[in-house]
Amino acid sequence: MTLINKLQQLHTSIFSAVESALDGWFLGFTARLVFSSALFFFFVNSAISKVGEGFFGIFSPSAAAYAQILPHIAEAVVYDTSKIDFFPWTIIVIAGTVAELILPITILLGLFTRLSSLAFIGVIAVMTYVDIALHGVPSETIGAFFDQQHNAEIADLRILWLFPLFYLIIKGPGKISLDYLLSKFAKQDETQAQ
Repeated sequence: MTLINKLQQLHTSIFSAVESALDGWFLGFTARLVFSSALFFFFVNSAISKVGEGFFGIFSPSAAAYAQILPHIAEAVVYDTSKIDFFPWTIIVIAGTVAELILPITILLGLFTRLSSLAFIGVIAVMTYVDIALHGVPSETIGAFFDQQHNAEIADLRILWLFPLFYLIIKGPGKISLDYLLSKFAKQDETQAQ
């Protein structure tokens, strides 16, 4: 056996052992932690800034909520939210606020992870559309894929936001998640029912 063959065999055995040790739990757990560590408080704080007064404030969004999600509607009524139609505008703002508040929590916990990740891709798509079409961010903020500018807030950052979500949709949250625990309980119930 040549030196190259021995090195290749060593390489294969080391990385097979690493892959085996991490299989089924590490990547889903890490994708959730990476996404949450970068964006959990960003989106939760954004949702909190949109909530109106009182205990049921989530159902009466603040003027800031309309300004962030539907700036053209808020500007048209000079930020007097009482003049904004409940259907469809207030419903849209409430849905966006609830999504920003609930989805980061479910992703972090690994609860309904695939559905939550898919919904969050929708949140990011809507957020991107609003930033570009309604807030009119400058082109250097938008950026482009494979350009030489490496820090465009939309093209560069949001593609990095999306990657862990795509992973979670395709592979799931892993064994360290509420989804995994719920599936275990469901299998136990099925076994006991038989």
